[in-house]
Amino acid sequence: AIHGMGGLWGALATGIFAVAAVNGASGLIEGNVHQFVANAAGALAAVVYAFVVTYILAVAIDKTIGLRVSEEEEYVGLDLSQHGERC
Repeated sequence: AIHGMGGLWGALATGIFAVAAVNGASGLIEGNVHQFVANAAGALAAVVYAFVVTYILAVAIDKTIGLRVSEEEEYVGLDLSQHGERC
């Protein structure tokens, strides 16, 4: 979540604060709405892609080996049930 939010802010901030004198494209502050919209669309595409791929992988794992331990293992505790030792 930390890296995703930082990356999202970086993608959007580039579209906001870009200066034509530095990289040839101006951002939202200099009146270029198109640059911000392009960056926002790219960020949205990355978020959607990450969600879809994560969902597919989670479903695949759940169907094969499972995502959760049993209720009994939760009750006993994962240290004991998974590692054979008490914390």
